[in-house]
Amino acid sequence: MADSGDEYDEDDVVAPGRGGKSMASRPKERGQARWEESVNRNWELQEAPDGSIEGVLGGLEEADKRKRLLKDTTPLQRGIIRHTLLVLDLSTAMNEKDLRPTRHLLTINYTIMFVREFFEQNPISQLGILGMREGLAIRVSDMSGNPNDHINALKQLRGTEPKGNPSLQNALDMARAALYHTPSHGTREVVIILGALLTSDPGDIHSTIKACIKDRIRVRIIGLAAQMHICAEICRKTNNNSSDYYNVAVDEVDYRQQLMEITTPPVLRATDEAAQKASQAALLMMGFPSRMKMEEKPTLCACHGELTRGGYLCSRCKAKVCGLPATCPGCDLTLILSTHLARSYHHLFPLQNWAEVSWDRARKKGSVQCFGCLSPFPAIPAPHETANGAEHDQANAKTKRAEGASESSRYECETCHNHFCIDCDVFCHEVVHNCPGCQSSAHLPGVEKQSNGA
Repeated sequence: MADSGDEYDEDDVVAPGRGGKSMASRPKERGQARWEESVNRNWELQEAPDGSIEGVLGGLEEADKRKRLLKDTTPLQRGIIRHTLLVLDLSTAMNEKDLRPTRHLLTINYTIMFVREFFEQNPISQLGILGMREGLAIRVSDMSGNPNDHINALKQLRGTEPKGNPSLQNALDMARAALYHTPSHGTREVVIILGALLTSDPGDIHSTIKACIKDRIRVRIIGLAAQMHICAEICRKTNNNSSDYYNVAVDEVDYRQQLMEITTPPVLRATDEAAQKASQAALLMMGFPSRMKMEEKPTLCACHGELTRGGYLCSRCKAKVCGLPATCPGCDLTLILSTHLARSYHHLFPLQNWAEVSWDRARKKGSVQCFGCLSPFPAIPAPHETANGAEHDQANAKTKRAEGASESSRYECETCHNHFCIDCDVFCHEVVHNCPGCQSSAHLPGVEKQSNGA
């Protein structure tokens, strides 16, 4: 009989019915989980060849900035007219403090930021907000194209206390009812932020999933606790068996990043005949109303029934609306400005990723400052210094700069071949969506003549 004071060894455990094979003989290799891959091992930072860690830290910072930029920029057909419902978890699970100050307050703050960014990137889209609490689905704000309506409704949620359990089935049923009358030329999307590890449903949620598939509703879920099988099944079945629409946030930064990724319009995929017919190119009637002069006396607007001074007149029925974009309450005409279409254009033809510039390329180009902000670049070292640095990097791979960061802190547009800093790279790809070098030389007088003469 073995001594009870001996330490436990899993090699001594024999699996029954396995012919004497030990538990330790089973394969233990597995892929890393998401929370394991995101660990930052700051203690493994190594010194640069000059004895400092400034260059290494700078490379990590640049790589972190460019991580969200290095994405597929292939021009694809996207649904720039979106009808999206945001579903918030208002159950007791949102009182947890693993996300500071609490899940509930952080979600409200991030959602307000999301609403502003959503309408900045999708000015001709519609958004609505629902909530889940005490096993029911509640309406926070109606489907609207005015971000102020949603922001005011979200601010009122700060004073409410999360209660009860969420119900995914009730939330999806209410979302289906809200999206039922939306036009076929726009997308139908449901974004759920779920903090609980359960769903209190009154019936069969699988029948609701089938109804969402029939109505061509796409569901995306962001979890705050752990993965749930039913959430993965909902996202997979409503997104053509893709598993990219269900993720769990590991921290506040990852939570905000996943939420902001939703502002990009989804790619349109036609997998059956019904979807192909629905996604065929067709003309869509829109109106470009004229702005009214400031009135001496306030008049009622047709959209809210409130007294306002000024506004816009519908180009068809001359009804007054107080803001754009909007749908005319009188004739159901979509009213927008030309700038709204221009701001949606970059999703169809995104700005290409800029290439990392090596020291040899920087020496050949001779760039000393950023083309956009004119900030000075790091001095270009002599050829023998870069050669010594390359040998040192081969000897010690940990001293290499992080993936995605340029060794010369320069990034080149492959169209105009101008060099930019990392801050201009982020600004051009996330805000203006245009290259300053390409835009400045596109319509200069005499440029075409000089190029032809050369």
